Amino acid sequence: MPNKTRKLKLVAVAPMMAWTDRHCRHLHRLYSPSALLFSEMITTGALIYGKQTHQLDFDASQHPVAVQLGGNDPHDLARCARLAEQWGYDEINLNVGCPSDRVQRGTFGACLMQSPTLVADCIKSMGDAVAIPITVKCRTGIEFSGDEDRYKSADFLLEFVNAVHDAGCQRLYLHARNAILGGLTPAQNRHVPPLRPERGKLIKSQFPNLELIMNGGIDTYEKALELLQWADGIMIGRSAYHSPLLLSQLHTHLLDPSFAVDEGELLARYKRYVQLQLQQGERLQPLLRHLLHSFNGRPGARRFRRTLSDHQRLKQGDASLLDDALSHVFGAAA
Repeated sequence: MPNKTRKLKLVAVAPMMAWTDRHCRHLHRLYSPSALLFSEMITTGALIYGKQTHQLDFDASQHPVAVQLGGNDPHDLARCARLAEQWGYDEINLNVGCPSDRVQRGTFGACLMQSPTLVADCIKSMGDAVAIPITVKCRTGIEFSGDEDRYKSADFLLEFVNAVHDAGCQRLYLHARNAILGGLTPAQNRHVPPLRPERGKLIKSQFPNLELIMNGGIDTYEKALELLQWADGIMIGRSAYHSPLLLSQLHTHLLDPSFAVDEGELLARYKRYVQLQLQQGERLQPLLRHLLHSFNGRPGARRFRRTLSDHQRLKQGDASLLDDALSHVFGAAA
């Protein structure tokens, strides 16, 4: 009999507004050949009415890469899904988890959890429009004034998951906290509501064929491995940004024991990318800002950040700024 192969676990970098742009994704791909990368959330209005299709741009090195859409109209989402497929994305994800007031005013994000049928209609509409997978990122529940606790219960979460699964969602990214709508900022919503990983285990027990990717509070290698014992994968947010070597560690552990990152060579490759982008008219600051946290807690990190934040040199497009900044880290390490 043939040997049974172990299903590969997924590691994804969470979509983060103003963070996971195409330059950030290029950098993260250097740290991990396998992580699933995400765009920032892109609203249907920006693509259709603002005609900001440049937000979809990425280079081929970023595959596998997913786009996250924000919206609540099945027709508009299907139209944007077709655009994303034409651009070459590998997956389309619907945001049903963002708690920001601005997103709530647009009636999408986490507040959409109140309407499982509408979310299911959105998924089905996009699924009918494209051949690539449609996925959902949501919370364990939502809380708001007058909700009578209905939307934070385990029963409601299972009702929501059943609706989206029946509509064709085969992969669910679960931020294992409730979203508190009103009274907390998005940053507070990442820390104040307690983590509820047991809700993920409940979903997995009730929907064994649904691919469940856990998100929230994954800031160490050990926490990642603990979740990977039972979940189908993990989604890492700000820790991927502040400690990108975590992505490398997970790739080595899960896929390629021989993989090792030489950060000097990695950053030399990123510098070549920076130079190419400058030649194409990009500004220096958007290219270098994603490096600011790369060496947190390591000798020379403070001087590295200070050098990399030289506004005058950034404005002049002086790419040698990166060499000067790196000399603090690698000189201190030596």
